[in-house]
Amino acid sequence: MDNSKKRLNDILRQLAEIDYVHPEDIPNIDLYMDQVLTFLNQELGTVREVNEDKAMTKTMINNYTKNQILPPPEKKKYSREHMLNLIFIYYFKNFLGLKDIKSILDPINAKYYGDSEGVDFFDIYCNMVGYEHTVAKEVTKDIIKKYNFSRAVFEEEDEESKDILQDFTFICLLSFDVFVKKMMIEQYISDRRKEEEEQADKSEDSEAKTEESQK
Repeated sequence: MDNSKKRLNDILRQLAEIDYVHPEDIPNIDLYMDQVLTFLNQELGTVREVNEDKAMTKTMINNYTKNQILPPPEKKKYSREHMLNLIFIYYFKNFLGLKDIKSILDPINAKYYGDSEGVDFFDIYCNMVGYEHTVAKEVTKDIIKKYNFSRAVFEEEDEESKDILQDFTFICLLSFDVFVKKMMIEQYISDRRKEEEEQADKSEDSEAKTEESQK
């Protein structure tokens, strides 16, 4: 087996080993910071970045709270909704800035954080992870497709050059996919933010006109 094929198999093996935090494993009791960190660093171990020592630290959590991305703890304790927020934040922070993450989570927290009738934050999380296996299969197929495409170029080059160029092509194909999806997410968030600001401005204008008419 050539080195490139081995690298691909290693990637696919790692992808197959990635697991999400199972809903039933998330404590439904309030936890102190140390307990939160122990749980998250243990459960997020399979998706932690290669050079990442810990998935979550006390400084990170305090920073998310300071930036109003994560709701503040109640008497130094964190609820299940806090845990769910932190799990989403962990995934998002790998490719989005804090401002965009806040824009994503704010409406969810505003409507579904804490006690709510009907759908709650936990239901949302269960729904998201329910698609995990289906998405993973599609991602695997796409990676193999890109790999096969990269192996079909620069075939006229010598073995050393071909290996370098084909690997570069494979990395570029994967990177372009990430770039496009990241750009789409950021644009989608930006458009939503503008719509919300316009709606807020209209509401303010309407209230101002109402107050003026009542004078």
